[in-house]
Formats: sequence, C-alpha cells, structure tokens
Amino acid sequence: MTYQSSVDWLFKQVPNYQHQGGSAYKPGFERVNQLLLLLDNPHKKLKTIHIAGTNGKGSVSHILSAIFQNHGYKVGLFTSPHIKDFTERIKINGIACNSNYVVDFISQFKVQIEQIGASFFEITTALAFHVFLIENCDIAIIETGLGGRLDSTNVLLPELSIITNIGFDHTAFLGNTLTAIATEKAGIIKKEIPVVIGDCDDDLREVFEEKANEMESDILFSKDVRQVPMETDLIGVYQQRNIHTALTALSFLSNKWKLNQERIHDALLKVQSLSGIQGRMQLLQEHPKIILDAAHNAAGIKNLLLEVGEMDYNELYILYGASNDKDWEEIILSFPENANLILTEFDSKRSVKKEEFEIFLKKTKKNSFVGNSVDESLSVCKSIAKNGDMILICGSFYLMEKII
Repeated sequence: MTYQSSVDWLFKQVPNYQHQGGSAYKPGFERVNQLLLLLDNPHKKLKTIHIAGTNGKGSVSHILSAIFQNHGYKVGLFTSPHIKDFTERIKINGIACNSNYVVDFISQFKVQIEQIGASFFEITTALAFHVFLIENCDIAIIETGLGGRLDSTNVLLPELSIITNIGFDHTAFLGNTLTAIATEKAGIIKKEIPVVIGDCDDDLREVFEEKANEMESDILFSKDVRQVPMETDLIGVYQQRNIHTALTALSFLSNKWKLNQERIHDALLKVQSLSGIQGRMQLLQEHPKIILDAAHNAAGIKNLLLEVGEMDYNELYILYGASNDKDWEEIILSFPENANLILTEFDSKRSVKKEEFEIFLKKTKKNSFVGNSVDESLSVCKSIAKNGDMILICGSFYLMEKII
C-alpha cells in the first residue's frame, strides 16, 4: 500500500469523528485493547502524561512538549484533529511522524483491524503508542479525543493526568450539564496517580476532589497556585492560563525529570518552533492582519473574541465556518455587532451548508456574506480588508486545512 491509499482507507473505510461526527463515536476499550495486544501493549512500556479538557488541551500538550524537548528529552505528542496531513497527529519532537509508519501499520494489520471493527480514533491511538515505543520516546504526551472516561486513550497509566478546563461541547455524548461533563473528564484520574486541574469553576471542584479521593490520588488546582505572567512566543492572554496549567503540572514532574527554571523559561519563548503548534492565535499576515484560531465551540469563541477585543485594528472581518454538531447559531449571535461576517461552508458532509447560514441570517438580520467555499470566502475577505484591518478566521479545522 502507498501512504495515500493507507490514509484513504483510514478515512473512507473506518468511521472517524473528524469526517463523520457522532456516528463514528465508539466508546469503550474492548477494540483498542485488542489492537494494542497485537502490538504487544506498547502503552504499558511508555512513560506518559494524559490530558483531557474542553478547551486548551492542545496548547497545554504543546507547551509541555516544548519544555521536555528543551531539556533534551525525546518527546512523543499525540493530538487531534490534524490540519493538513494525518501524520500531524503523531509527532516526535514537534515533527510529524514518518509516513512509512502509517503504511507499514495498515499493511500489516488491516485484516485484523477490519475483524475487530475498530474506529478511526482507536486505530490512530494504537498507532501512536506503537510509533512512540519504536522511536524510544522518553515521554509521550497524550491528548484525549472526546471526553475522558470512555476515551480510547484512557487505557493509559500515566505519570500524571491533567484536565485543562470544562465547558459545553459534545453534549450528546458527555452530558448537557457542566457537572456531567466534568464527571466524564474526571474519568481519566487513575489510582494513586496525581492530577492537575486547570481553569476550573469553583462549583465543579467537588467533582474532581471526590474522584481524586476515590482514586487516592494527589490533586492540585492551578487556581490555588500563584500565577506570574510568563514571556512566550504564543499570542493571546488566554495562553497564560494554559502556561500556568502546564507549570502547575511540573510541580509533580520537575524533580523526577530534572527540569530547571532556566530551560523552562527558554522553552516558553520558542513553543512554536519546538512543538510545531499551529492554529492557536496564529498570525498569518501583518497587513492586513490575518489571525487563525482553532476555537470552534462557544466557550472557545468567547475567549477568542475577548482576546481580539484587546487588539488594535480598524475594521474586523470574521471568516467563520462550522460543523453541524456545534452551537453555530449561538456562536454567530456572539460575534460583535460591528464585525463584518463572512460565513462559509467547506468540503465535508459535517459542514453547515450555505443555505442553512442564509436562512438563519434572515431571521437575525445580521449583515454578512455567505460563500460557497473557503477559497471564495477568503478571497472576499482579502479583497475588502485594508491595511489596519483584521481578518479573524475561526471555526472548524477544515478552514485551517484550506488556509495554512
């Protein structure tokens, strides 16, 4: 098999959430455990950090990767979704893994995978553990896909668990209250393994404390640790919260891994180059300013708009596209009244379609342009935005795939 045929098989033959949404959700561990058994259980031989959360887990993962890399460690990083290429999900020291790993894995285990009936994410999880072990990673930082308790990655016994924050997303699977969602995320807390809780509302503390007590695990809330603003190459005040969560986590890890303040501070100045992070307040162009951000749920968009509101620009243009399982109507209503909205569908059956946007806009009387494609919509933005203006691109990862 070629790399392209391997990836095509992954996307077309096996359910995956990025392309199909909720119909691809397969909770539980039976299938992923069968896959891992074929690989001689690589996850049991790795040292890992396990990260869940509604927003921020990608940034915290990349920040920690940069810090460990800057100390000379070989770091595996498993995140999702990818932007342009599947291998971005599995990085070694900030670089996407060799595509040969994908080809060899699918070629060798395709028949067994089909017999097991594993989902796209289960296959990808097993492949990531397999690659990190072959590459002799000193530590692997593993981000959950959806939720926590029943997530495929929750087969791990990590060095540390981290839950970045709790907000409304994937409510059809995780529950429609913050307490229910917090309970699902708390499912990654393991017996006698410490856990760090990032940006947590006070009324949710009890959920995490009860689970930590049940598991006899040390728990530390980043809100209880003094925060000092840190210099970093990451744009956005919200990244200070993610940095604070990461640094709080290091209180459990620094001694064992011989981490020192000088190298930690140096790593924060070069997170982008070390970890390969993309799509987080990413500056694509200065004149006019074009900023790309992966915010896609209501909480993430709210934080993003607060950041943008503190920046200098004349006119604001928002290019937005959404998957149909997101609260896209609520998000559109949250955009500033004086912003110029450019809405777009993209090439996926999960995309909100042009007609749906137009029907909603007639009801709200919001002034906007609705494009047929990302390319058309971006072209419209660039044709009317002037120097001194800002174009903010947010919503689905499919937008980033077309633009980066």
